Amino acid sequence: MSETFDARGRVEDLEVLVAHQAREIEELSTELKKAFDAITILQRQCRHLTERFQAVEDALPKPEATKPPHY
Repeated sequence: MSETFDARGRVEDLEVLVAHQAREIEELSTELKKAFDAITILQRQCRHLTERFQAVEDALPKPEATKPPHY
């Protein structure tokens, strides 16, 4: 009879462990989604800034290739 109670206690312990793990996995999944969204926004902003810098660089006059005065 004590083996039955022992087995029942072990099963309950496993059920509790699985419930905690399921909650942790859900929380980690939520945080991973938030991080992915933030990375996506940052990539889009970086691409936009790169395009703006390129546009500014293209609009500037090109420097002439001349030798420095000390030559």
